Amino acid sequence: MKNIIKELYFGNIEPQARSFENDIFLQKQMSILSSSEQALTEKLKGEEKKTFLAFANASNIVLSESELDRFIVGFRLGAKFIYDTFVSNGAPYRDYLKEEFE
Repeated sequence: MKNIIKELYFGNIEPQARSFENDIFLQKQMSILSSSEQALTEKLKGEEKKTFLAFANASNIVLSESELDRFIVGFRLGAKFIYDTFVSNGAPYRDYLKEEFE
């Protein structure tokens, strides 16, 4: 069986297409990130450029893996809430009304 959470994370299961088109702050940050990377790759040469690109790529990989981990942990937390809601009957107090009808 495939890891359904991972499939969902990588977009193979698409419950809702989402975009941040209306988020002007995030769009600005993405633009700064992109233009800064482009400026640095144009200005750096040789070993410095190679080091910067290795840094940028490794940073993206670490960020991606961290996002996947957070997604899986959050999904599992949601599943625990569902389990507790529909399967577990444990509570700190007794339900006296329920006992009268059983």
